Amino acid sequence: MRSPATRLPVEGIAGRTDLCEPDPMTRTLRLAQDREADELLTREPLALLFGMLLDQQVPMERAFAGPKLLADRIGGLDVHRVAEMDPDEFAAACAGPPAIHRFPGAMAKRLQTLSRYLVDRYDGRVEALWTDGDPDGPEVLRRLKDLPGFGEQKARIFLALLGKQRDVRPPGWREAAGPYGEEGSRRSVADVVDERTLQEVRAFKKQMKAAGKA
Repeated sequence: MRSPATRLPVEGIAGRTDLCEPDPMTRTLRLAQDREADELLTREPLALLFGMLLDQQVPMERAFAGPKLLADRIGGLDVHRVAEMDPDEFAAACAGPPAIHRFPGAMAKRLQTLSRYLVDRYDGRVEALWTDGDPDGPEVLRRLKDLPGFGEQKARIFLALLGKQRDVRPPGWREAAGPYGEEGSRRSVADVVDERTLQEVRAFKKQMKAAGKA
């Protein structure tokens, strides 16, 4: 992982020096639009990856609130435990109520499949996807695309999310992320940092959907 870029200081009261903007690695994400759920996403890479997997066929904020619901029901998120849990027991935890997704049964299977892959391939270390071997952007994208339940688009969006909001910026990450890596874009969850940007991303998606029907 590359070190965070240097930020220009500004003078504060009584000569105090502050940073112009918060460090992306300490700033709380705002994807679930719920404080506790977003704190978990910020703190736990597995929660963020699970949220990305769940982000389909439901509103974004519901998808990224799912990991917190699941963590509360199974005593925290541990990739080894998720991988080893009885499938019926895990499916029941996903079903709630409230359910973590519109299709909790299908997503329970996908989450367990993803967890087993992470255990088998990376010893359960989610961060290894972007740290092992000091990979460049295209290699991180390849690893993300290899994840069960991830395709080209989901992998590019997650790579953009890592770069824009978690300061994971291997060489060539923007190019590998494609349009989702563009600075100032409002295309995906990677660009959501508050309620305003959430609505801007939602508006963009509606425009694209309408254009596709035209």
